[in-house]
Amino acid sequence: MIITHHGGEFFKVQFGDITLALNPVSKDSKLKPSRFGADISLVTANHPDFNGADQVAHGEKEPFVISGPGEYETKGVFIKGFLSSTEYGGGKKVNTIYSVALESMNLCFLGAISSKDLKSETKEALDEIDVLFVPIGGAGVLSPADAYKLAVSLEPKLIIPMHYEGVGEKDSLKIFLKEAGENPTPMEKLTLKKKDLEGKEGDVVVLSSVV
Repeated sequence: MIITHHGGEFFKVQFGDITLALNPVSKDSKLKPSRFGADISLVTANHPDFNGADQVAHGEKEPFVISGPGEYETKGVFIKGFLSSTEYGGGKKVNTIYSVALESMNLCFLGAISSKDLKSETKEALDEIDVLFVPIGGAGVLSPADAYKLAVSLEPKLIIPMHYEGVGEKDSLKIFLKEAGENPTPMEKLTLKKKDLEGKEGDVVVLSSVV
C-alpha cells in the first residue's frame, strides 16, 4: 500500500491496481486539486475542500463514489461509514467517518470531524485501527489537542495528521506534534505492508503534500 497526501484532507491510497481517493479537492476549492484516476472515492462532507470526486475521474477510471454512512463493498475493498458531524465552513453538517479494510489492514478516516467525543457504538466498531487519519487544524474541525486525545483513545498503530496545510489554523502541526511528544521527518509517501506495523503504538507519520 502506498499513501500520498495531496493537501488539506486529500489522500491517494494505492494497492495493486486499485486507487482510492479520500476527500478529493473540488475545482471550487481554494486548495489546488490533483488529477488522477481513482477506482473508489470517499467523501466525508459536502464541502468544496472534500467533494471533488469528479476530479478523480480520469481516462477509463470512473470512481465508485461513497458519500455517507452505510456498508459498502467494491473491488474487494470493504468500507463502513459512520455518522458524525462537522462545523467546518460554518454551521453544522454531516461528516462521515470511514473504516476501510484492505490488504489485511484497517484504515480509519475521520474526515472533518469537529468533536472528540464519538458515539460509543462508533468507537466499538472502529476496533483494531492500523492507520488513523485525523484532522488537527481547528476552525471547525478538531483542535490539535483534541485531535491527539481522540487519536490516542482509538489506539491506532499509526497516526497521520491532516487538515493543517492551507486550511487549518497556523502552527497546528507544530502544536499537534508537541502534544504527541514526537518530531518525525516529513515523508513524501508512506509505503506500508502489514508486517511494518508490528510494534507500532500510536506512532505519528507526517506526509508532505505532493501538490
